[in-house]
Amino acid sequence: MAGNPLVKEDPAIERWNRMREDAYLHFRWTRRTVQSAVVGFIVVPGIVYYLASKYQYKYDWQQRKGQPLMPSAAKQE
Repeated sequence: MAGNPLVKEDPAIERWNRMREDAYLHFRWTRRTVQSAVVGFIVVPGIVYYLASKYQYKYDWQQRKGQPLMPSAAKQE
């Protein structure tokens, strides 16, 4: 089945698509890809986990109107 005769194919776009489809075939672990993988899969989630666990109970979002979000501020008054 032939392509649409109203659409003109661009060889550069076809090469780009072919390169993207076959990128996994030409992948190699280099120093740069390992650094990117470590930062993206270990460091960033670690920082997010640390911040989430540190500030998990700092704010109480179940307050009534007019009460402060910080529990320690309510105790001082």
